[in-house]
Amino acid sequence: MSNPTVRTSLETTARYRVNLTDGTHQWQADEPPALGGNDTGPTPHHLLLSALGACTSITVAMYAQRKQLKLEGIDVELRVAEEKLSPAPARTRITRNIQLQGDLSAAERQRLLEIANLCPIHKILSGEISIDSQLVDALSD
Repeated sequence: MSNPTVRTSLETTARYRVNLTDGTHQWQADEPPALGGNDTGPTPHHLLLSALGACTSITVAMYAQRKQLKLEGIDVELRVAEEKLSPAPARTRITRNIQLQGDLSAAERQRLLEIANLCPIHKILSGEISIDSQLVDALSD
């Protein structure tokens, strides 16, 4: 898999609505009116949780298909909360509830939970993250 690239573009006339593209697909992010946005798309927090939920579902489904398990469906519910740990810095906690449908044994269900924890987005969010930011005159093509 190549390194994923996403571009974002915000025009201040649309308040906080951000247009996003990966070169093939287009979507939007926004903030709710309570935060000054127009609620025309999911918030950045919702997009982050969506990435984890989608990755979880796809990873579990791929494994179940490969192992010919009787998985019929997967529903994932995610929440994010910031825990204040004074005087230490705040810590972010993501809660992920996974509901598996199908004729699965207890051992198969447990293995699918282990597989969920191996999804690439879970690994990124669980590991050390470095974000390198710089101002540029133009974005690369």
